[in-house]
Amino acid sequence: MSEPAEPRRVVLVVGSGRSGTSTMAGTLRTLGLHVPQPEVAADATNPKGFGEPQWLVDTHDDLLKRSGVQVSDARPRAWLDAGKVSADHAVRERVSDWLADQLGQADELVLKDPRASWFLGLWRAAAERNGATTSYVTMLRPVTEVVGSKQKYYDARQGGVTRTAAWINMMLGTERATRGEQRAFVRYADMLADWTVPVFALGESFDLHAVKTAMAVDIAAVHRFIDPSLRRVTLTWDDVQVPTALRELAEETWQALDGLAEPGGDTPEAHAVCDQLREAYGEMYDEAEAFAASSVLAARREGVRQGRAEAQQPSGGALDRVPHRVRAMVPPTARRTLRKALGRER
Repeated sequence: MSEPAEPRRVVLVVGSGRSGTSTMAGTLRTLGLHVPQPEVAADATNPKGFGEPQWLVDTHDDLLKRSGVQVSDARPRAWLDAGKVSADHAVRERVSDWLADQLGQADELVLKDPRASWFLGLWRAAAERNGATTSYVTMLRPVTEVVGSKQKYYDARQGGVTRTAAWINMMLGTERATRGEQRAFVRYADMLADWTVPVFALGESFDLHAVKTAMAVDIAAVHRFIDPSLRRVTLTWDDVQVPTALRELAEETWQALDGLAEPGGDTPEAHAVCDQLREAYGEMYDEAEAFAASSVLAARREGVRQGRAEAQQPSGGALDRVPHRVRAMVPPTARRTLRKALGRER
């Protein structure tokens, strides 16, 4: 009688970028889980490496473009738009075939990409089709540190208001998308303080052979890999200027998610709180969108009055006279409409 095949497992590291997702993926890779190759190259923003398969990033970028969704999208309806693309039969075939190839190389994979949260249903279906179990690790870091880190290393044109709103949308949406699945919430701070506690707990709860059988040399390698000095941004609300209502909702969201990381904290009561917060955010976003609509219409009329030639100038023009705080609250889709109205985008 032949020996039974090893269980196939796919661990998805999810949550907002700049939350320690690379640290978690790199740790699991060092302990023996397979990261599909080639990986995105390390750079100054992440000198220890991202732990992201290049194919994964390229595929998610393509799907985001097709769905009209941004990596950090503040719109509640972005989840619906991304879900429609995930349901495409050709997309499902392509993802399933790629995953089959990767599982042919290793029984335990770790897939990490901040874009992955938009397409978790797609990956769950692909894993099931290949006889693999999916597990989810959501990394947690205070919203002010995430926003501050993105402000430091990413495109500065997206302000603190938009980034804070996008963080709420991403984190609450990810919590809802992984609910009822095999999952864990891990604080980035806990990884830096003593990674062995949360990671070996994952090994047991997810039944990860590579983690449970890690050798001393592997553990020593992780100790060298994790560098607490790379937590280079430690901002508070005193450093991140956003409207009071948005700040309060973001803080409540952080407290709710932080509670999920406590032993026994992933409860129906906690889920109900997250549902309430997600509903409150949707209402707040609808209000912001309604307010911003007047600015879009006013800018369009101003662009028509001045003529397209002036609107296309690199500085000045109607868009520049829209207050920065208002522009920060304009949803991405409305902002594109605004630019088109002023001749800034074709």
